[in-house]
Amino acid sequence: MTPESVRAASMRPVLPVLIALGLMTLSLPAFVVRKQLFTAITAAADSSPALTLLAVFFADTALLLLVLFTAGLAVWSWFKDRAALTRLVLGGVGVLLAYAASSTLKLVFTEARPCQSIHMALAETCPPPGDWSWPSNHSVLAAAFAAACALAVVRLRWYLAAVALLIAAARVGVGAHYLHDVLFGLGLGLLVVLATVHLLPRLRHVLPSSVPWVRQAGRR
Repeated sequence: MTPESVRAASMRPVLPVLIALGLMTLSLPAFVVRKQLFTAITAAADSSPALTLLAVFFADTALLLLVLFTAGLAVWSWFKDRAALTRLVLGGVGVLLAYAASSTLKLVFTEARPCQSIHMALAETCPPPGDWSWPSNHSVLAAAFAAACALAVVRLRWYLAAVALLIAAARVGVGAHYLHDVLFGLGLGLLVVLATVHLLPRLRHVLPSSVPWVRQAGRR
């Protein structure tokens, strides 16, 4: 077992779970003052060309780069650390589940985008009606991919957390979401990946031990 796998095995999910629940809880007071927060954040992002460019970059391109980084990490772990690859694959399942949960919530609650009701200068074009706001899919995916990579390679966790937070903040800055959309999205993405990575290996008790990823998950 590699040092990275030893570090990952020694981690307990209590703190990350509390962080996820804390983010989701913070979305409640943020909802109450959503318009004021939205106006303040978008105005700050629009206060200088440099901030506007950063907001646009993190709102759109950064998530794609995070996905590409995850793919690169998968290739690296295939050759260097198979236990890390197993955690990354389990995290990938969590990413899919988190996205499915987020998309379902959007269809249930159908919250309109803030840019459709609050008219002000924005860095990006407002999405069309029917493209719902809560929760933020970008934030869900950012947190989910970051969590999957962090569980695979623990020493990267703070860098990945910073990237996910910047992506979420940028989605508000460009006018695509309220703050409570991204706070809940971050919490949801993190929580679902944590639950998947820590609970799915229990399937080894009911699936044949000859299945390679089940056997490997049992040893992580």
